[in-house]
Parts: sequence; structure tokens; C-alpha cells
Amino acid sequence: MRTKLSHYKFDLPEELIAQYPTKERDESRLMVVNRATGTIEHKYFRDVLNYFDDGDTLIFNNTKVFPARLYGKKEKTGAKIEVFLLRELNADARLWDVLVDPARKIRVGNKLYFADENGKDVMVAEVVDNTTSRGRTIRFFYDGDYDAFKSALNDLGSTPLPKYITRKPEDFDEERYQTVYAKEIGAVAAPTAGLHFSRELLKRLEIKGANLTEVTLHVGLGTFRSIDVEDLSKHKMDAEYYSINEAAAAQVNRSKELNKRVCAVGTTSMRTIESSVSATGLLKPTEGWTNLFIYPPYEFSIANSMITNFHLPKTSLIIMVAAFAGYDLLMEAYQEAVKEKYRFFSYGDSMLII
Repeated sequence: MRTKLSHYKFDLPEELIAQYPTKERDESRLMVVNRATGTIEHKYFRDVLNYFDDGDTLIFNNTKVFPARLYGKKEKTGAKIEVFLLRELNADARLWDVLVDPARKIRVGNKLYFADENGKDVMVAEVVDNTTSRGRTIRFFYDGDYDAFKSALNDLGSTPLPKYITRKPEDFDEERYQTVYAKEIGAVAAPTAGLHFSRELLKRLEIKGANLTEVTLHVGLGTFRSIDVEDLSKHKMDAEYYSINEAAAAQVNRSKELNKRVCAVGTTSMRTIESSVSATGLLKPTEGWTNLFIYPPYEFSIANSMITNFHLPKTSLIIMVAAFAGYDLLMEAYQEAVKEKYRFFSYGDSMLII
């Protein structure tokens, strides 16, 4: 059993970390991994169309990324502080859980000032609690109603590209670091497997008779927090909000009962559906919070295929994918991806596991 964190370490050349998306969403490369035969094929993402037919169901996470990264200045010293919004705790009190960087400079009681592009201070926040070594709870002060406050936050924020994308956000990131079907605002990171789907490809899947259904999981710290324990059974995920409506559950269950292909598009879709399984192994409509951490060995109940990107070593994402694909086959696929110079992480290439 591959239940040690060190099993999920691999060498990745830095030049394979994608800094930019492909020109068109569905032009990225696609590695097809077949669990039954152990074979690995090299395609382009638009070829995913060939793997789905009438009655199959694809499950998409329709969460929408908000501009979660803000830059403020500390009172008195003027030190630049990055504030990464994680979760709104109380709308009336304007309380948020955030990450701050550099964390060592920020203590309870400190005030942070946020200025617009002209350098005028438009918002103040006070640190009211330490939640983790890097995390804080802050209260925003703003002279305006809630809608005006959220609009101001939106204006102050920037697209929350992951740190391994080392360039500054550019205008196109606002659109490309978002799926074309994003609807429900609440994520601080994109469900990146879905970034490869163009509107044209989605339409062609529908024409073939595939069912496109949506669930929601607001990607938060739980998805990308580092794992600090060697024994995976000791790792605790941060909870993330999810929702599955009755129509989505019914559609997925119809495909399951007909032995059709049910595909989770991304690790967040997979976590969502595995968080709501009935006693008979079907998908239940529900909403709530999930801290499910999937690691080998794990018996998946809903999906029999998945689409995913190439993930960071030693993260909950690659560990989940290993549980689904099989550890040895996945590690072979990652070695092949490095050899064939696939592009890794959020703006990188993709994998279909069948």
C-alpha cells in the first residue's frame, strides 16, 4: 500500500511547468491512460471526443474563481503585505479567513491599508485572530453597503495564479484561468482540468449524446495546502463547500445503472461526488462541507473515468489520482510525461484515465 508521502515524490524539470496556456483551450496535449490494459497513448485534448458516446456523463465543477489576491500596506511601517482571501466567515461583520505573506510581520491588532490603482486608500482591514502559522482572520472596514464592499474587493483583487506561475498576471488570465462554464463564485483556485474544454468541444460532446452535468466545489485551502506528515492516514484536509443538485445526481445515476462511462472532470469533481455516496453506491443530492482526503487504497463509488492535469509532487491531488489509476501505472505515466515533455500544472496538459 502506498500510504507514505515520500512515495509521491518525483523529479520534474522546471522548464516543464507551464507559465502560459495554449493558444486555444482544446489544443493542449492529452495522455490517455488505460487501467485495464496498462497502455499509455498520446493525443490532443480535442480527441477526448472519441472516448465518450450516447448516454455517458461528464461531471464538471462549475465553481468560479474570484480575484482573491490583494496587496496592502501595513500601518506605520508601510511594509507591503500580500493578502490571499480564502473564505468569507461573516458577511455582516465582513470577516474573512486569509493567508498573509510575509506572515511573520503580521500580528493581531495590526491594520492593513489597501489602495486603488491611483494610490488612494479605499479600504482598511484589522487582524483579529491568528488561525494558522500563515493564516489570519481579518475584519474589513469599508464605507458602503455589502454590494459596494464586494465590488471594491473585486476591484482591488487580482487573478490568483498559483505561485509556480512566476510571471505577473496578464489581462488574458482573467478569462483563461476560469472554465467556460464557471457560474458559482467562491473558488480561490481554478478547477484546472476543466480549463481544456472549449465551448465548441462541449457542444460536440452534446451532439454525440454525452450528458454534461455540473456540481459545485469551491476550491479553497484544502485542495492546495501542503501535506506535512509522512503517514497519509494522519493528514487532515481543510473543509470546502460543495453542492450536488437532484438533476445532477439523477443523471449520473442513470449512466451508472446503464453501465455507461461516468467521468469526473478534475480532482475537485471527484472529491465532490465521493463525498455524497448512498448506501447503495449511488450519488446523493446534497450540500455541505467536505474534508474527504482520498489516498490508496480507496474504493471509488461513482466515476469510472476521470480527466485531470499533471500535479505537483507530494500533494493530495497526485495522491488521489494514484488511488484511481493505480500507483505503479500513474508513476509510469508521469515518467512518460516528463520524457515526452508534457506541460505540467494549472496551465499545462491533461490526462484521461479510463
